[in-house]
Amino acid sequence: MNIIPLGEPAPDFELEDTNGNLIRLSAFRGSKPIVLTFLRGFM
Repeated sequence: MNIIPLGEPAPDFELEDTNGNLIRLSAFRGSKPIVLTFLRGFM
């Protein structure tokens, strides 16, 4: 497990949204603050 130090940007990654579209974190960088929530067992 890698812990990201406070104030460091999160590494870029790509995941599917609930509609199956690929979303990349870097697509949102610089536009506004981002809150990530990972739900285990969502579907």
